[in-house]
Amino acid sequence: MKGLILSGGKGTRLYPLTFTSAKQLIPLSNKPVLFRVIEAIRDAGVDDIGIVIGDTGDEIRTAVGNGDRWGVNITYIPQDAPLGLAHAVKISHDFLGDDRFVMFLGDNVIQGGISPLIAEFANSDYNSQIVLTAVSEPQHYGVAELGADGQIVRLVEKPKDPPSNLALVGIYMFDNNIFKAVDAIKPSWRGELEITDAIQWLVENGYNVHPYIHRGWWIDTGKPNDMLDANSYVLEELTPKNEGYVDRSSDVDARVTIEAGAEIINSVIRGPAIIGKDTRIVNAYIGPFTSIHHDCLIENAEISRSIVLENSQIRNVARRIEDSLIGRNVVIHRSPIRPQSHKFTLGDNSVVGLLND
Repeated sequence: MKGLILSGGKGTRLYPLTFTSAKQLIPLSNKPVLFRVIEAIRDAGVDDIGIVIGDTGDEIRTAVGNGDRWGVNITYIPQDAPLGLAHAVKISHDFLGDDRFVMFLGDNVIQGGISPLIAEFANSDYNSQIVLTAVSEPQHYGVAELGADGQIVRLVEKPKDPPSNLALVGIYMFDNNIFKAVDAIKPSWRGELEITDAIQWLVENGYNVHPYIHRGWWIDTGKPNDMLDANSYVLEELTPKNEGYVDRSSDVDARVTIEAGAEIINSVIRGPAIIGKDTRIVNAYIGPFTSIHHDCLIENAEISRSIVLENSQIRNVARRIEDSLIGRNVVIHRSPIRPQSHKFTLGDNSVVGLLND
């Protein structure tokens, strides 16, 4: 089998963070989402992976390279415009050939990896296997309607009136019959070749499309709250370790990961949390479900359930920061202006002045 990761798109729902960075490279627990997807595919025994790239392709290439660090081979497939998931499959035909393949959206995170899915598909006569999970707002996703026998009746892309609460997770397995389907369908009202239409074509033409119901957690990290939720789930799965320095005046609980070169001085850290390489935490409180990336400084401040990217500083902030995404090279410090609370989604290179209480 081969792997196909879709890593194009502009990530508009994560603006302003994605003005300057690919959404797939925003880290969860200090590791980019795209890296987690590559590892999930590799761990399922697939080592030949294509990555479909768009406007942020140069950044993706620089970050991922040729795949050596994961023991896989990476091939890049440029997509001139975001013309739909089925279009991404179509332009990947030369790379995929006649091999079976797994397609994984590069901004999705799933509990438990995909090894069981790959094994089930590899040992079956399915022409396709799609992963479904129950969601609270199915109108935002591709949705599957199943019959009494548990098989797929129809698929609908972002329906106003969803026929079920079963959303397509963003992980698909296909054999080469999918290319017949993408050649047969027409662009949707959005001007895109929809993968739901291609799968529907397979169903209507008698191909064996198997629905796999995923029971664990799954996050599409397309919005700030989704990123924070996914970060919380991933942090809970970490095996904590301490490779840095914690002084005697600090209180760090057992669910905290401290990476090499990090220093914790006279501070309290409540896990699950991770402190990145060469980051300094001084006279500070780091609350649960927080990821602080490398080369940051948190001093005389409190932060909880947040993600702070590399080279950022939070200094002398009187009120606790919560539920926030803070980009790279951001500086947050005191200011004479008086807000009453703090909640941020800050892009790279931001500078924010806060109330001096």
